[in-house]
Amino acid sequence: MHSKSVRLENITKVFRDPQSGQRVTAVDDVSFEIAPGELVTLLGPSGCGKTTVLRMLSGFEAPTSGRILIGELDVTDVPPNKRDTAMVFQSYGLFPHMNVFDNVAYGLKLRRVPRPALEEKVTRFLEMVGLSTLAKRPPSRLSGGQQQRVALVRSLIVEPAVLLLDEPLSNLDALLREQMRVEIRRLQRSLSTTAMYVTHDRVEAMSLSDRIIVMKAGKIVQIGTPGEIYRDPVDTFVAGFVGKVAFFPCTTRSIASGLCRVEVRGRNFDVPRWSEDLKDGDEAVVMCRPESLSLGAPGEGIEDGVVTTNVYLGNSVESWVKSDQGDVLVQIDNPDMKKIRKEGESVSLTFQPELAKVLVGFERLPKN
Repeated sequence: MHSKSVRLENITKVFRDPQSGQRVTAVDDVSFEIAPGELVTLLGPSGCGKTTVLRMLSGFEAPTSGRILIGELDVTDVPPNKRDTAMVFQSYGLFPHMNVFDNVAYGLKLRRVPRPALEEKVTRFLEMVGLSTLAKRPPSRLSGGQQQRVALVRSLIVEPAVLLLDEPLSNLDALLREQMRVEIRRLQRSLSTTAMYVTHDRVEAMSLSDRIIVMKAGKIVQIGTPGEIYRDPVDTFVAGFVGKVAFFPCTTRSIASGLCRVEVRGRNFDVPRWSEDLKDGDEAVVMCRPESLSLGAPGEGIEDGVVTTNVYLGNSVESWVKSDQGDVLVQIDNPDMKKIRKEGESVSLTFQPELAKVLVGFERLPKN
């Protein structure tokens, strides 16, 4: 594979609403770079602009302004069939009148690859995804997961510089999605293909990506590794979008020596991560993931509540606690070694400061 970098420079896309006639900015001054062989996911809610970015990179949409480069080549005005990219669609897009072998071979035939080399390559790629015994089968006789594997290798076999994946797993059931996430990541890594993946599913993004680009309302909110996005979100939107979270109101008391001291319900905590724009005396919130929370007797923690539901997951128990901050999820690892509070039992919540982050409070967040 001849992997190349991807660079978007100040990309903006403006549509005109056909009903109102008003101009709508779908993508607003977006810039980022993908390194050769890297898999980057665009993550965000419906309407955030992620699919529009993908379509501009593929050439199916033209940016209103800005530049798109693949390697050192400016492809901003290059049509889709002239770009060194391949797309895997949500709907698979397999040819129903062709068998598995011919579907996978289609791109090689267009490139006039000699028959012996074509057969060797198609056979090798089908073996990579465990479909060599189904080469003569039509798509209609394949499962959803098998069809998605065919669509994936059909795109990869032409060795594109960039592989584009538009929510390719959304039509599969939960177990197949999990299996295909592993398959896509394994193939992408083994072939060192540069890839951009679009999804609104945080589990897909976290499990697949080298880096994640979180988008909201046409803008990039944060770029980082899955660990950075999860542990160190820039704001409450990112924190809530990429995982379960609880927010506890607090007041910042001091920021010094690499720690932010906050007061929560009359108790002081030193938290190692905080929003850069916070200062002493600000009203803020402490962001806590389920694994950073623990349960104690009423009055011992920062917030009292009642256990409403316990969900046993084998290596952990998820306890849902109804409190003044709403329903809070507490993850209890190694439950056989821990005291599990009964449903209906009164408890208190507290958190591990080293796993938390202090974020700008909701009242200071800009309105959208």
